[in-house]
Amino acid sequence: MPRRSSPLDPSSSPLALFGAELRLLRERAGLSQDQAGTKANYSGSHIGAVERAEDMPLRKFAERMDDVLDGSGVLLRLWDGLLKRSVHPPWFDWPVHESAAATLRAFEFSVVHGLLQNEEYVRALLGDNEAAVQARLSRQEILRRSEPEPPFLVCVLDENVLWREVGSPEVMRHQLQHLVEVVSERISVQIVRCGMHRGISGSFILATLDDRSEVAYIETAARGITTGDTQDIKTLTDKFDSIRSRALPIDQSLDLITRTAKERWS
Repeated sequence: MPRRSSPLDPSSSPLALFGAELRLLRERAGLSQDQAGTKANYSGSHIGAVERAEDMPLRKFAERMDDVLDGSGVLLRLWDGLLKRSVHPPWFDWPVHESAAATLRAFEFSVVHGLLQNEEYVRALLGDNEAAVQARLSRQEILRRSEPEPPFLVCVLDENVLWREVGSPEVMRHQLQHLVEVVSERISVQIVRCGMHRGISGSFILATLDDRSEVAYIETAARGITTGDTQDIKTLTDKFDSIRSRALPIDQSLDLITRTAKERWS
């Protein structure tokens, strides 16, 4: 299997450019990540994650690191000119992990999973924010890429997702039809019936990387949380396995989706 491309390519994203410049300044200063972290009062691991475009830094990080590394304002200018205008908030680093995943396991309680939303549905959710619409649609490219191989996506939806109107009946009908059409050897969609199950507390995603390490994204009312904590991963894995064990098989799930599109949204 081909190795996944490094996010350190400065042309790949504004965050990658910021990370590359941070690394350049640190190396010019002759400091290791830990040494730079000690001077700036940040952990070396956080500096490394920013350099690898795995963490989105706050502006105060850019200000402090520019001062410590004698950047003459370059990190602040990059942050203000590129990262401040990023469609994603500073805490939303999930797309980096999502694009590096070999397998994604997603449970969605309220809406269709973002990677499986069609354009009409995305626009109904995000309204006139064209930048956010395009950002969400562009994330779906990982399912269509040829190299490296697309991730396997195992998606479980609560049945209420099929019944919650987003946009209009026509938007819902097209979205449910899209769910049926995208199922393949690498993408599965299953429905867990309404009722008590371990997913009623909210949606989450588990990403397994090529090296078998795992990271998760948990949605909350205030923000999303990305975590690689071992206990968090175990809890979410157990929860996902429990939810999936209660879900309909794929063929029955697709039949339910098709019937709901016809009977509820036509």
